[in-house]
Amino acid sequence: MSERDLRPLIATAIASIVGTVAVLGYYGFLHVAKPSDALLLAEYTMLKTIPGEDYKVSLKPAEQIAQCMDGIVVLFDTKQKGLSGVLVDDKKRAVRCEFTQ
Repeated sequence: MSERDLRPLIATAIASIVGTVAVLGYYGFLHVAKPSDALLLAEYTMLKTIPGEDYKVSLKPAEQIAQCMDGIVVLFDTKQKGLSGVLVDDKKRAVRCEFTQ
């Protein structure tokens, strides 16, 4: 039996993987997350409501709109179209919501 040289086969496999990753990156199908992708959109504070006590809020609305999607609060920015994010607490846990009628 003759021994086969596996080096061309290994080189072809590596070149195929590198080529595939390069093409996917060129056409935008590959996204490498950067720390700037997780920037804080805005800071929020919950105002606790106590029956019988008044609380004051600004008449000017926030620049974000919240929607309940799949049980999670999703924020959409009205100033920068296409900018959206999930509302999380200080431990990066998603704030849940439920749709009530």
